[in-house]
Amino acid sequence: MRIAVLGTGSVGRTISARAAELGHQVTIGTRDVAATLAGDYAAWTAEHPEVGLATQADAAAGAELVVNATSGSGSLPALTAAGAANLAGKVLLDIANPLDFSAGFPPTLTVQDTDSLAEQIQREFPQAKVVKSLNTLTAELMVRPRQLADGAHSVFVSGDDAEAKRIVTGLLVSFGHTDVIDLGDLSTARGTEMLMPLWLRLYGRLGTADFNFKVVR
Repeated sequence: MRIAVLGTGSVGRTISARAAELGHQVTIGTRDVAATLAGDYAAWTAEHPEVGLATQADAAAGAELVVNATSGSGSLPALTAAGAANLAGKVLLDIANPLDFSAGFPPTLTVQDTDSLAEQIQREFPQAKVVKSLNTLTAELMVRPRQLADGAHSVFVSGDDAEAKRIVTGLLVSFGHTDVIDLGDLSTARGTEMLMPLWLRLYGRLGTADFNFKVVR
């Protein structure tokens, strides 16, 4: 599958490297290719020559699935730069969280209860097929869940398009997830985004990001 990952940070790099390892054709999308290569990304890309780098628009244009791995505040600008026409009809896997760090740590949510970042993205790009997932665990566990409890923990998907959720679920299973819970339509992303205040406090208490939630039933 041709995958575009928007976001050059640790999450975007981790998703990209793992997807490429599994045989997908992966391109990372960035605002400015030259500026990105001038930073610490250059060393990473030398270690991962199989992952391409392009503008956000070019990466999205050639993709079958687009991953939003930007920060919550950067999501809509990055997707706008990618272009509505380049997102139309495609699965858009949103793994961002709407976090506001302006008052320090822990951050607050910029949207909650009656809306979610995922729904905002869907409204802004109605022809995309937005699926929310992977936003409730740290990057390495997103793509290698069996590093923790042999993968015996839960991950969630939310979305309005059943086929898009099937495609995302297939990707999650290929990463190693064994308990993928379909929460329902995209409004259920409000719940997973609102897990973040708890996640952040657990992170502070445990002193590590290597943990996840497990739904026992």
